[in-house]
Amino acid sequence: MAFRFDPYDPAIDADPFPAYKVLRDEYPCFWSEEAGMWVLSRFDDVLGALTNWRTYSSAKGNLIDEFPGRAGSTLGSSDPPRHDRLRALIQSAMTKRALDHMLEPARASVAGHLAAIAEKPVFDFVSEVGSKVTVDLLFNLFALPPEQASEVRDNAVLMVQTDAKTRQKAPEHLAAFQWMADYAERLVQKRKANPGDDLLSNFITAEIDGEKLLDKEVQLTVTTLIMAGIESLSGFLGMFALNLADYPDARRALAADPSLIPDAMEESLRFNTSAQRFKRCVQVDTELHGQTMKAGDFVMLAYGSANRDERMFPDPDVYDITRRPKRHVGFGGGVHSCLGAMLARVACQVVVEELLKAVPEFTRVDKELAWVPSSNFRSPQVLRLARG
Repeated sequence: MAFRFDPYDPAIDADPFPAYKVLRDEYPCFWSEEAGMWVLSRFDDVLGALTNWRTYSSAKGNLIDEFPGRAGSTLGSSDPPRHDRLRALIQSAMTKRALDHMLEPARASVAGHLAAIAEKPVFDFVSEVGSKVTVDLLFNLFALPPEQASEVRDNAVLMVQTDAKTRQKAPEHLAAFQWMADYAERLVQKRKANPGDDLLSNFITAEIDGEKLLDKEVQLTVTTLIMAGIESLSGFLGMFALNLADYPDARRALAADPSLIPDAMEESLRFNTSAQRFKRCVQVDTELHGQTMKAGDFVMLAYGSANRDERMFPDPDVYDITRRPKRHVGFGGGVHSCLGAMLARVACQVVVEELLKAVPEFTRVDKELAWVPSSNFRSPQVLRLARG
């Protein structure tokens, strides 16, 4: 039977790695009928595409299934020179001071949510810790009204999903994006009238050589950051917790010596990144591995496969917290390396430190996990952990 790669298949959500290996070894430049695009799976090819925006453009969107009106107006869905302007302005808004202000609220948030489950022998890390902490952090950074926290999270989670049967965004996913865009627009207008000392106000007031972000750019940046922040950070926290449940020696090493957490975090980003696949559009006919990708064709960059490529990482299917995999693509690469990487690293450090203080020993309850149905991201919907 002919090989297929369907990013909408629930079996791929559950375990994409066997299919990734077939892609890397036998079909390194593969046309996926189900996705309607090429798939690049080897580390060198994925990194080569990430660092060559002139050939592999993001201007038609970087999500496998893009939202209407988003392409070209956000950092992740634009090319230089527009991308450079957006990145400079957003980077100037995301000052180190803003990140420094996050540390203590983050620690307090984690401690509070862990205290709330202190008497539970079994708890769901995703809904009771990871997602709650992530929402708290974003609401703190943007100074958002807390009464809508659960509604914002629910819509953000819906935004990243796709329908496995229709292989596209379903009406509820598009409605969630529109809800978030409208929510962000109201926030922008309120904050323009009354700016404060928060990240959203910084986006509005950031200025370089007389250039400022347009209202639509602020709106879509906030919409994307909320979606990516809630799903990417919450998803990665879930994946990190899953790795520590599955590899008790690693977990015990981190509990005994928290200074090992940064290296373990990088290995988790390599081994089980939540950001699995993103899209580009080929600008010129390009030959690769005997295939010709035509100008206008879309290409899927399989980050999750690149990070398991034995051509780059020895024993790639081994979770080794001493590996220090400095060149993984868990945060992308090239001009589109993740701008929120520092924020994610700081948040993850705090969450894992506090988790291992409160619950140094835990095991996974469910052998089979339910996974978020997404053509871009991969993370467990529920991760029940048992103490001891």
